[in-house]
Amino acid sequence: MVVAVFWGGNFIALDQGLGHFPPFFFAGLRFAVLLPILFFVPFPRVKWRWLIGYGLFFGTLQFAFLFVAMKIGMPTGLASLVQQGSAPFTVLLGALLLREKLTPVQVLGITTAVLGMVAIGWHRAQTATLLPMLITLCGAFSWALGNLCSRKAEAPNPLHLSLWIAIVPPVPMFAASAVFEGPTTGWHAVTTVLDSPTGTVALAGLAYTSLLATLVGSGLWTTLLGRYPASTVAPFSLLVPVVGFSTAWLILGEQPHPFELAAGAVVVGGVLLGSMRIARRRPALEPTPV
Repeated sequence: MVVAVFWGGNFIALDQGLGHFPPFFFAGLRFAVLLPILFFVPFPRVKWRWLIGYGLFFGTLQFAFLFVAMKIGMPTGLASLVQQGSAPFTVLLGALLLREKLTPVQVLGITTAVLGMVAIGWHRAQTATLLPMLITLCGAFSWALGNLCSRKAEAPNPLHLSLWIAIVPPVPMFAASAVFEGPTTGWHAVTTVLDSPTGTVALAGLAYTSLLATLVGSGLWTTLLGRYPASTVAPFSLLVPVVGFSTAWLILGEQPHPFELAAGAVVVGGVLLGSMRIARRRPALEPTPV
């Protein structure tokens, strides 16, 4: 739930950051600022293919798709919802590729949460065109693939893994920025950040998304995926749009509709059911004869 709060508020930070920085450059910058920390963090002792896979899918493609979608018109609240399509994607891929078992209660809970999410998306779809939604959904699928790479890595210290993936996104993101946004556009945004009326807020957004959302939030998330099945952890990401709608209402003035609040309650209930594996009751032990 702490991760959901950090990630739900992250969409406000992204909205502010994208008001000044171009999307590909901002996606690379959010990880590049973490690189100096790696001098003080041991290598996570995982296979390189899982570290690169996690960095490619979770760190690079997910945010590239998300940032582009938000830049071309994806509303902040709706983005926080559609991005959580990663939860059913993760559960499905975990069952198909990792052969994780699903209990009937989990299936019911995940289905309930997805239905609540679909209801909110249907209600909010009138505020967004189809293309930004499809691009955001691609980011959600990339996030799910990253979740599986994180589980396969089996890092002894998941926090180290979540930090070391910062070596992957900067190069492809800065290269994409140079090709699609112009070779000097992103760097010009950096040099003028203190002179622009949106620069200070963009720096605050960068600090939030790099430190709280990535360093703390992703570290906790990776730790949970290392300890519990993906089908148990992934449903909690469906709480993110509830936080996203709330923060967008309080900070950006986006008024939530009563229908969305009701559907959000359905999402919360589905998440609780989908995580019942944690609270599953064990049979009592027979007394040992004396």
